[in-house]
Amino acid sequence: MTRVVVTGLGVKSPAGNTVRDAFATVLAGKSLATVIPALAVEETPVSIGCPLAPFEPLDYFTGRELRTLDRTSQIGLAAAADAVTDAGGLPAEEGRGVYVGTGGGGFAALESLIVGHTLGREKVPVHAVPTLMSSSTAARIAIRYGCRGPCLTFNTACASGATAIGEALRAIRSGVVGSAVAGGLDALLSPLAMCAFARVGALSERMDSPAEACRPFDEERDGFVMGEGAAFLVMERADLAEARGARVYGEVSGYAANCDANHIVAPLRDGSVAADCMRAALLDAGLTPGDVGHVNAHGTSTPHNDSAEAIALHDCFGGSTPPVTSTKGVTGHLVGGAGALEAVIALLSARRGLVPPTANFTGGPAAELVDIVHGEPRSIAAAPVLSNSFGFGGSNACLVLTPA
Repeated sequence: MTRVVVTGLGVKSPAGNTVRDAFATVLAGKSLATVIPALAVEETPVSIGCPLAPFEPLDYFTGRELRTLDRTSQIGLAAAADAVTDAGGLPAEEGRGVYVGTGGGGFAALESLIVGHTLGREKVPVHAVPTLMSSSTAARIAIRYGCRGPCLTFNTACASGATAIGEALRAIRSGVVGSAVAGGLDALLSPLAMCAFARVGALSERMDSPAEACRPFDEERDGFVMGEGAAFLVMERADLAEARGARVYGEVSGYAANCDANHIVAPLRDGSVAADCMRAALLDAGLTPGDVGHVNAHGTSTPHNDSAEAIALHDCFGGSTPPVTSTKGVTGHLVGGAGALEAVIALLSARRGLVPPTANFTGGPAAELVDIVHGEPRSIAAAPVLSNSFGFGGSNACLVLTPA
């Protein structure tokens, strides 16, 4: 089977805007949730979140470019640019693809446009259409780097980023492209988005203690904390990377996707389909559960999702799981960017032999089913890692990453 390696990484996240900073912050295991002043002013039902670390768009774009880019595209393009720079560029061959995952697309831009439209039709900007296109970020990445292979955008809700990486893996394996820029992004800390997620009961309501609000797998969890950010990987055939002397972080060695087909926002309680997805990803990688060194769980901090995932992990690993962590305890939930950021953190964790602690975990029934890492990082031997992403609509995507 064609080996697909990772040669570049780029992140824009609440934990930091470089790969080094983001990984160090996640290893520290402290939640970054805080009150968002703009949301508090709007009196949204939930006004806490995990905003992006300080970011200067002018480091990446001209003032003229910025007028045509919403925040989602800004952070996505910047993360992709960092990944390409980190990879030392893309292979010279023409088969280069772009694979992007987003759950919200131009949602925040649409909200802004609606508000402007109420002030008069003349307020609608000339660049409204490309700004609102959910495929805009993928197209702009392709234009910037001359990627003339498939340029695809995936929306599988909270699994979008992982789906994009997995589909890039399949495209490279099948010979459709030799390399790809793949990842995910979202920026949904806007009043309308936060009201919508609050109405569906997905968000934690711990407004008085935001740093304690996101607590994956903990018995006192009451919902997730919204975050914003993007992460991208440069993926390429191993022979192309070797030929150009590229530095290799590891491999994307397995991928699977399926659907609970159960409920539009609730996971299947017994976790059976999610467990099937994990097993299929391991089979795709040519591995068994016993080969896995640790799991970066979806771990949203919502009551039903964490319970179902814990059951699924217990099932997949035959009652004895490897160490399990959830990055969302620190960063909040990046929606379309979550699976991509977690793939980056998972691969770095496997390379370093350190599993980050799950923020705010104190105990509960999940600990009887899975081995939750908490308190401090745990040292492990270098081994493949399973990264889970489960989205609304029952969309499941699992990635297996193997350190170099």
